Amino acid sequence: MDDETREERILKKKGILWGAALIVVVIIVFVAIGFSVKKGDTASQKEIEKLEQAEPKPKIKDFKNTLDISAKPTAQIYGNYETNKFTNFADLGAWHGYYLPAKSAPELFGGFAGPVILGQEYPANLATTFDQIEIMNHKTKKAYSLSEASTDFAYYPGQLVQSYKLEDLTLELHLIFVSERTALVQTTIENNTDKPLELSLTWKGKLLNQLDDGGTKLSLHQTLTGTNDGVEVNFSDIEETWAFFSTKETKFAVRHDKPVQTTVAGDSYRSQLKEVVKIAPRKQFETNSTESYTFTNKEFQLEKEKHDRFVKEANRYFKENKQRWQGYLDQTFANKKQKSHPEYKNAAVKTMETLTTNWRSPAGAIKHDGIIPSMSYKWFIGLWAWDSWKEAVAVTNFNPELAKNSVRALFDYQIKENDKVIPQDEGAIIDAIFYNPTPERGGVGGNWNERNSKPPLSAWAVWNIYSQTKDKDFLKEMYPKLVKYHEWWYKNRDHNQNGIAEYGSMISDANWQKDDQDQIIKGKDGKPKLDDEAVIEAAAWESGMDNATRFDKDGVGKDDPGVLVLENKDKNDKLVGYSINQESVDLNAYLYAEKGFLASIAKELDKGKEAKQYEKEAKKVKEYVEDNMYDEKTGYYYDLQITSKNNKTKLLVNRGKGTEGWLPLWANLASKDRAKEVRNNMMSQAKFNTHVPFPTASRDNKKFSATKYWRGPVWLDQALFGVEALQNYGYQAEAKFMAEKLFNQTEGLMGNGPIHENYDPLTGEGLSTSNFSWSAAAYYLMYQHTLLDNQTTSQTELK
Repeated sequence: MDDETREERILKKKGILWGAALIVVVIIVFVAIGFSVKKGDTASQKEIEKLEQAEPKPKIKDFKNTLDISAKPTAQIYGNYETNKFTNFADLGAWHGYYLPAKSAPELFGGFAGPVILGQEYPANLATTFDQIEIMNHKTKKAYSLSEASTDFAYYPGQLVQSYKLEDLTLELHLIFVSERTALVQTTIENNTDKPLELSLTWKGKLLNQLDDGGTKLSLHQTLTGTNDGVEVNFSDIEETWAFFSTKETKFAVRHDKPVQTTVAGDSYRSQLKEVVKIAPRKQFETNSTESYTFTNKEFQLEKEKHDRFVKEANRYFKENKQRWQGYLDQTFANKKQKSHPEYKNAAVKTMETLTTNWRSPAGAIKHDGIIPSMSYKWFIGLWAWDSWKEAVAVTNFNPELAKNSVRALFDYQIKENDKVIPQDEGAIIDAIFYNPTPERGGVGGNWNERNSKPPLSAWAVWNIYSQTKDKDFLKEMYPKLVKYHEWWYKNRDHNQNGIAEYGSMISDANWQKDDQDQIIKGKDGKPKLDDEAVIEAAAWESGMDNATRFDKDGVGKDDPGVLVLENKDKNDKLVGYSINQESVDLNAYLYAEKGFLASIAKELDKGKEAKQYEKEAKKVKEYVEDNMYDEKTGYYYDLQITSKNNKTKLLVNRGKGTEGWLPLWANLASKDRAKEVRNNMMSQAKFNTHVPFPTASRDNKKFSATKYWRGPVWLDQALFGVEALQNYGYQAEAKFMAEKLFNQTEGLMGNGPIHENYDPLTGEGLSTSNFSWSAAAYYLMYQHTLLDNQTTSQTELK
């Protein structure tokens, strides 16, 4: 029995079971209605709908600890893959976050573990725990041991809660974020006795004051200053581009709502409440404090001024926080069908929590709110282009302003014609931006990448945001910018000017050959010598599939010369960039889809002539892809090798199948007959229907490797496009079948584990970094559009 037939039988059997179950449900409903009518009741449609809605909507309290964020943090923050050993919570775009104390570490009880702070571009643990409460009976002078208490630690959407129940008292700590720089901690102590309690309260903390990345230790040179209401952590000027950035303006400040006496001893401090706390029998005492992490003096002063309002109106802020997060839940579970799939609700909430924890507010060079790939990974505290587009399409469902700003954040650095670094790339969106610009742009950072762009998905994001929000002003704002970006591809990445683009590279110092002293090697003409491998690397990065097998420099087979570098020049014969010698099917499918989205936007803005032009261009791309990039024998789409010398091309079937081959289906470009053949490849267990489906290289690809980044592991963005590709051509049962496997067979997703960057397709093991945003976004969209419904995010203008 071949794989396709076997899969079809499984799906057919599953369809029969679903149908049978539906018939049983209908019979039960009619019997119930009949019984009701016999008793003299009238079972109206409204009453039936009322019964359907009787189940209460999901509430915040229903989602306790969907992620395990317990920790005992140390100076050595990283575990495997330079990823934080622990998952943390953050909100509102703050640049610091918190853990719950590990149950196995009672020495942390009474405080929130951490916090983890972002040194502009790198994470570090400020402390094991900071501002940890100690409670002493004022009369007996005996301290209460929280290690002897009955404890309950909870991470609810938007809030952390700790509860300690002792014979005399119950202590509760609640933490939420109230601004992009400040967390609010509410402390309540309840007298469990029939006698008055008099208590002395002290808060303490000790700085770790060191970053240990597992190989090198860096002193953070932090100092403490006691204040009348708490303590301040002072930072120093540090520019370690591999580890941490801070300035003398950087501060972490704890402020209480009542006067304290603070004493500092080296890296430790104690803040004792000046007044004795008196609690009547069975009554409560409440005190509030704020914890602010700021980068500049202006930010520090602003949060200091807000403090009184935060602590005096704490209950209002907690109420608003609950309303905001309940709103997120209400939007996520608005589809009544969510009641039929309760097993996926926790995973859906986990996706929102992951995306929101990775939300960063404007800071440094970042001008708009955006979502970083992962707060957990050393090198990911920045914004990437196509990551941002994917995250925006998901979060627009529950936080549309964040979605819009995520798009704006990258377009803030769209290249202008007078750009001082790469003016020839007018219209381009660069790969990534960080807090610190590069030295070429007057900064001190080294993580910006202006050597390449990323696949053109920005119009996809903008249209999906508009579809959700109907914000026409946003369309008007973004349309001209999207047009310039779209045009850039054909100006700087279309080597033979045939209307079909290639991946490539900008002109960059990173592309020159270097000697052992990292000095640029020049030729006899005095010009830098090009490093072809560096350009090929940039082109692969531009595809987003960094080390995919199709970008291996050496070809496969004797008639494949491999990946070569081609120079792209303007009308004046001036070099404007580089392409590699292959027209990639995914890139041109993305550009076809973008023409569809641009046409849709143009029509909304009453630009009918421009819409028709995009439709005309799209027809040409579709014909080219169908005529040149599909292989009848294998039933799949591939990249097309080109040459600068003549029109000879080669379809790169020899390099094997990858996820790029189903992008024409996601773009609604493929014919129905060809889509069926692609579907057969996707559903084959010998190819893409693995334990966790949609590996980035087909299992029958000779270079397939289950754990090597883009050479086999499952990346959820490509899996999402695969699921939507099936849906676009009517294969809903297959799409749902594959989506369910993606949920149920990946490590930790249905439990309390983090969402990973990618997964082993054969075992489901989570790979690379954890708490990864675009994986969360893809899962969110599959939950909404595939498990609960039959929708896609694809363009439909050109169908």
